[in-house]
Amino acid sequence: MTLVEAIWISALVILSYMTILFILSIILKDNSIADIAWGPGFIIVAVALFFILGEYAPRQILVTILITIWGLRLGIRILLRNSGRGEDFRYQAWRKQWGKYFLIRSYLQVFLLQGFLLLLIIFPVYIISVYGKEQLLWLDSVGIIIWAIGFFFEAVGDYQLDKFIKNPNNKGKILDYGLWRYTRHPNYFGEVTQWWGIFIIGLGLSYGWLGIIGPITITFLILKVSGIPMLEKAMSKNPTFQPYKEKTSVLIPWFPKKSEFPK
Repeated sequence: MTLVEAIWISALVILSYMTILFILSIILKDNSIADIAWGPGFIIVAVALFFILGEYAPRQILVTILITIWGLRLGIRILLRNSGRGEDFRYQAWRKQWGKYFLIRSYLQVFLLQGFLLLLIIFPVYIISVYGKEQLLWLDSVGIIIWAIGFFFEAVGDYQLDKFIKNPNNKGKILDYGLWRYTRHPNYFGEVTQWWGIFIIGLGLSYGWLGIIGPITITFLILKVSGIPMLEKAMSKNPTFQPYKEKTSVLIPWFPKKSEFPK
């Protein structure tokens, strides 16, 4: 299998997956399933390439396992969070805004767009699937460590956030302790870092440098598009957010500005 063939196969798998999800969203009248299906979509592509290639090299096994762990945790977390809440307010607003064009715009702007982004972010896996047959290198160890750091920040950050939200005494407050003391978005930092780890695992392979398409895409999306900008716009309505913003790193964990912490 060539790199181009791996990309085409992945594109077909993603197109089928997103089309099925779109049909299911019509039946359920709930586009929120796109959020739940985000992580598992990466698993489906990685596993499809793994079995279609059929070589089962150590590096291919390793990366498939890492992506499965990440995708399952993320998918289950969003499923539990959304359970019983109905369609997310963003999609409800789009239903009204798009009117009679809702179905076509939903398919193109929610499902196919998400599928295209998935196709870009998972780029390092194409490299590893096609060229990752050699024995593991020292770069693989570095990549695993970076991935593990990212997984820790995302999983623990999400856990701390969910626990904070469930406490009714925290209504109207900003989470500023735990990992959230050192970065305003530990879960986003974790997600970005995991993909940089996957990229490092494939970096020593032929065309490994092309894998940078993946982490650059997810980093740009989180920093400039649908991650931090959207969330902080909503958080800015809370008067306690500005002091927290001024003393806490936006993404990369760092010590807060001590002078601005209340005594």
